[in-house]
Amino acid sequence: MMTKETFKISGMTCAACSARIERVLNRESGIEEVSVNLVMEKGTVTYDPDRITRDAIFERISKIGFEAHPLESQQETRQRQSNELKRQKYKFIIAFVLALPLLYTMFAHFDFLSFVPVPKLFMNPWFQLLLATPIQFVLGAQFYIGAYKSLIHKSANMDVLVAMGTSTAYFYSIYLMIIHGHMSHHSIPLYFETSAVLITLILLGKYFEKRAKGHASDAIEKLAALQVKDAEVERNGKIEQIAIDQVRVGDTVLIRSGQHIPLDGEIIEGDTTIDESLITGESIPVEKSVGDRVIGSTLNQTNFIKMRVTHVGEDLVLNQIIKVVEDAQNEKPHIQRLADQISNVFVPTVVGIAILAFLIWYMFITPQQLSQSLEIFIAVIVIACPCALGLATPTSIMVGSGRAAKTGILFKSAEALEQTKQTDTIVFDKTGTLTNGRPKVMIEHILSDDSNVPRYVKSLEQQSEHPLSHALIDYYEGVKTLSIEQYQTHTGNGISGRIDGAHIHIGSISFLEPIAQLSEDIHSIVQNIEEQGATVVGVVVDGQLMTIFGLRDEPKEDAKSTVESLKQNYELILLSGDSENTAQAIANQLGIQRVIAGVKPEEKAHTIKALQSQGKTVMMIGDGVNDAPALMQSNIGVAMGSGSDIALESADIALVKNQLKYIPEALKLSRLTIRNIKQNLFFAFIYNLIGIPIAASGFLAPWLAGTAMAFSSVSVVLNALRLNSIQK
Repeated sequence: MMTKETFKISGMTCAACSARIERVLNRESGIEEVSVNLVMEKGTVTYDPDRITRDAIFERISKIGFEAHPLESQQETRQRQSNELKRQKYKFIIAFVLALPLLYTMFAHFDFLSFVPVPKLFMNPWFQLLLATPIQFVLGAQFYIGAYKSLIHKSANMDVLVAMGTSTAYFYSIYLMIIHGHMSHHSIPLYFETSAVLITLILLGKYFEKRAKGHASDAIEKLAALQVKDAEVERNGKIEQIAIDQVRVGDTVLIRSGQHIPLDGEIIEGDTTIDESLITGESIPVEKSVGDRVIGSTLNQTNFIKMRVTHVGEDLVLNQIIKVVEDAQNEKPHIQRLADQISNVFVPTVVGIAILAFLIWYMFITPQQLSQSLEIFIAVIVIACPCALGLATPTSIMVGSGRAAKTGILFKSAEALEQTKQTDTIVFDKTGTLTNGRPKVMIEHILSDDSNVPRYVKSLEQQSEHPLSHALIDYYEGVKTLSIEQYQTHTGNGISGRIDGAHIHIGSISFLEPIAQLSEDIHSIVQNIEEQGATVVGVVVDGQLMTIFGLRDEPKEDAKSTVESLKQNYELILLSGDSENTAQAIANQLGIQRVIAGVKPEEKAHTIKALQSQGKTVMMIGDGVNDAPALMQSNIGVAMGSGSDIALESADIALVKNQLKYIPEALKLSRLTIRNIKQNLFFAFIYNLIGIPIAASGFLAPWLAGTAMAFSSVSVVLNALRLNSIQK
């Protein structure tokens, strides 16, 4: 029998690490499937315990340079992530303070900036060495460790480039200090600032990366927090309050008005109204009576009920949603950094060229002149130093995401900013996403004019907590109420009462039909309202139908214009738990061609997965807890700002201002940012394509190579800053 287990993995720095672990474990006998989540720092392995043990899996991971250990508690995980984030922040601050004087010395390298005064102390080699050394080997130790692990895995990531480039600049500076024979010469062209500033900037990027990772598990934690902690159980004629994990299938549980349903079950006594928006996302509560199913963690709004427990533990609907979110997190594909891919070829190529140039100069051009040949070697390495390559992606992403944040678009990670560009299919939730999330009276047919009807309706509806009641109360704002006698709730149908001797019934047409004789014309009016996606509510006074209302959750103001701008380039789909008529009416109103209706929360994620299996890159836009699994399963999840915290945490993008018009803006910013990254990489490599041959030919001194490298970094940063000025 196969066993599936999830555990923590530490020491991963990039997608190459997670891919390496998967490749190694997949070769092990007894392992059927492996999925390593870089962001969550987790691995999920399906294996045969008779052929391989968990300890053996952990040991195999340890042998390739990583550490595997059992899952931590939520509190332990939060504490560890908080400590790591603080440590990375302090490392950057210290590096910045130490690198600032070195950065200032760059003014002395350029004649046209000679008017800028540079303190003599800053130019002292000993002073520069004192500042650069702790940055290089203490604060930058993580890059050496990462480079070592990458190389023993037979690959080359950005850590290799950073370690090689900064080490070359650092040790070449020491070499210059030594060959000049005295260590206090102020005019030696050193390169300590190159290594120090580069490490400082990359530490800043690592800090932002860790901060994003720290929120990755919040969605699961908040879902788990929704679970009820205890229940009021009736056993052997006695009522007792017990912990939820002690409740068993078949137990009778008592739920009072205003309490949350503790577990999944079936009503055995009473009738009530249940707010299931937590699970279904629908704003209108559901009428429940004996025999109906109720779902754990939903809200009992009106009356006292008893239920028989049918599911506990992992079988609960909420726990199944949590599992879907976890699976979606583990299965989500990682984007391989373009710079990391290039570095696998770039690093050995540059080293090979540098060594070849050194040998040619040492053996043929300037025989036995080690100094000259070494300078050629250093020039090639320095001109190819990955400053620009290291800055190409993070600077563009930081500027692009910063501009997005000013607009009210929060990209949760660089991966989200990158992946958004690939979107070809956009799936919308309905309630609270395309619509306002609250029904309003849109249609009123007055069949018999009676000035008392508004007062009758408002007086009765004020006794109810149903969202349709709130809509009718809002509709008759300012109308005075009357005293009520014999008020009664008719579960699933409507309400009734007696006011000033008049008998009033308000509710569905099926509820009112036995009370008032309804003509064919009335049925035609009702059918017309229903075809418009509205819920029909009628008012009967003393057996006569007086008024018919059509209530509907209307689209947001910017929904239609957003759909119009998107459907030219993307396939748009409306995915809803609503009925086909309601969903189709909204889709027709907005111009969305495809509708998938009547979908349960757990089925939404399966629907997204089915679209992905067709080769589509899916963006899912939602706002409720029920959307969380679909948001996690999608390539890009977008949460509306008014949505639940869980939806916001599950998504890759959050729209702070809760306006759909920012969806096209997010897509555009992603395209502009990725284009900017490609331009940066082009700038970074064009310097190498031009500079490496010149350096290898002996026409470029190391200090000039360092200057050219500095200009390549400046060009990359300036190009990234252009994202702020590009017109929307």
